[in-house]
Amino acid sequence: MPDASPPSGEPTIRVTTMPADANAYGDIFGGWLVGQMDMAAGLVAARRARGRAVTVAMDGMQFHAPVAVGDEVSVYADLVKVGRSSMLIAVEAWRRDRHGEAIERVTQARFTFVAVGDDKQPRAVDQMA
Repeated sequence: MPDASPPSGEPTIRVTTMPADANAYGDIFGGWLVGQMDMAAGLVAARRARGRAVTVAMDGMQFHAPVAVGDEVSVYADLVKVGRSSMLIAVEAWRRDRHGEAIERVTQARFTFVAVGDDKQPRAVDQMA
């Protein structure tokens, strides 16, 4: 069962779902949600890496509930671990009905990003940031 309240703090991304993001039944495509989550994680990774960072893995993807056209989706992304060049980011997406206040977690995953230089090769992430 989804949690009753989202993570503390502001969401990394907040967006309203649109008909172009949905299937014939009005449910938002899972791939669209994954894309939003990847963008949120990428913002966190780029800020921490102070430069370009790329997605190298996504683990533990779980879909808990559907999202409908018109729902507000808030994506929360938190840095969990920093390695030499990699970063592990926990991401959750929450939905709120357009006309209500009830919220529920709809999906979650852990994304691994690697900081890369201009040569597109892994580079070290500053451990003191």
